[in-house]
Amino acid sequence: MNLVTPSSPSPGSPRAARSRAALIAAGLRLFAERPVDAVSVDEIVAAAGVAKGTFFNHFADKHAFAASLAAEIRLEIERGVDAANAGVADPLARLAGGMRVAAAFALAHRARTLVLLRANDGATGADHPLNAGVSRDLADAAAAGSARPEVEDWGVLYWVGLCQALMIDIVRRKLARKDAAEALAAMALMGLTGLGAFAEAAREAAGRARADLLGDGAG
Repeated sequence: MNLVTPSSPSPGSPRAARSRAALIAAGLRLFAERPVDAVSVDEIVAAAGVAKGTFFNHFADKHAFAASLAAEIRLEIERGVDAANAGVADPLARLAGGMRVAAAFALAHRARTLVLLRANDGATGADHPLNAGVSRDLADAAAAGSARPEVEDWGVLYWVGLCQALMIDIVRRKLARKDAAEALAAMALMGLTGLGAFAEAAREAAGRARADLLGDGAG
């Protein structure tokens, strides 16, 4: 998937960079504990140890701050998806592989997953830069006859929604890796057949994603 840098001003000095890093660390900590609307800017700057004016030097408001955090976490996941899908040509396998990376992230980073899900600005449009990869995979699946034409308008919303639902389930129920792998396989199978893929091809892609997630926890 193509990556995009979150929209926030570039720190102009080492001091500004340190202040921004402190704000981000504070936000990750606070938003992992409570929803965005339950956290004030005053709490964020107090936790970061910076002045309130410093916050507004970097971010327009609290929701822009939260969206920036979500974008940075999503970028981290997207880099994992790029790495996992390197050299994978089958669009169904790529879609299932992306869902596997999302599940693995939720297992390894429960707090950051909560922040992503709470602070997400609704980046589910096909034209959003963060969705370039999944949009391309869906288009390739449609071109190969493995997905319905509706994916052009609704496929990204559908697939990103499924991935986020799986991440929520893993975090909220505190699933062990084995149980998360079973949930991944079921969601990927239902998701791919829902797109229009033949059951056998969908089952193969879902099974490979399940095996890979179990393999991620080996050793």
